[in-house]
Amino acid sequence: MHTIVLATQKGGSGKSTLAIGLALAARQAGFTVRLIETDPQGTLSNWQRRRNNDDIVVEPIYHAADIQPRLKMLAESGLQLAIVDTAAGLSAATTAAIRHSDLCLIPARPSVADIEATVSTLSVARAWKRPFGFVLNQTPIRGQRIDNAANALAEEAALDLADVLARPLIVMRNDHQDSLASGLAVSEFAPNGKSTEEIRSLWRWIETRLELSAGNMLIDQVMSAADGMLHAAAEISADEITTLAS
Repeated sequence: MHTIVLATQKGGSGKSTLAIGLALAARQAGFTVRLIETDPQGTLSNWQRRRNNDDIVVEPIYHAADIQPRLKMLAESGLQLAIVDTAAGLSAATTAAIRHSDLCLIPARPSVADIEATVSTLSVARAWKRPFGFVLNQTPIRGQRIDNAANALAEEAALDLADVLARPLIVMRNDHQDSLASGLAVSEFAPNGKSTEEIRSLWRWIETRLELSAGNMLIDQVMSAADGMLHAAAEISADEITTLAS
């Protein structure tokens, strides 16, 4: 199982809408997905209550000590992908989620306040040596502000822009908020829209970054289960031999 965490200090950066959009994009790409909510504000839980479809489960986990054991159980159950939506600020739960992530996505709007707010999240990801990437979210369609923000993020991470900035940039459109209010993902609300195209492209960027393949993950899970069955059978045989010898 792979775990993706969306985290940043600044509120209103669009973590929840990105988490929902990516969850549906991953499911449509053939992955089994669970949304995990560590934000007591409950944006994901409220979204699920407005939803008529139960194909994506939202699981609230608010205590830091519960995150690692639950992720372990989900991995053992055969789940392929967990996407964790965190609260604004830096809490014990957010730190725990980042610590056990395979990729920490740090959303930021193209503003000075948002970019400055990424510092603490970046520090946690680096402290635990977790892969990370910035997502420029709610951007205007074009303009110098986007380039300035992207360059500032690269300078902050002390890495080349191509190494830290997820593609594509996510443009600010009403589709994201309208779909959230309807209990839908943007790919369900406007399946042929530009916002949907951007979210699906962002998911493909993540797939490449993590070298994901739904088919390969399924094969790995089958082989792991087979290894477990062989190990159990070997233990039974050993017990039988011991019994007969006695």
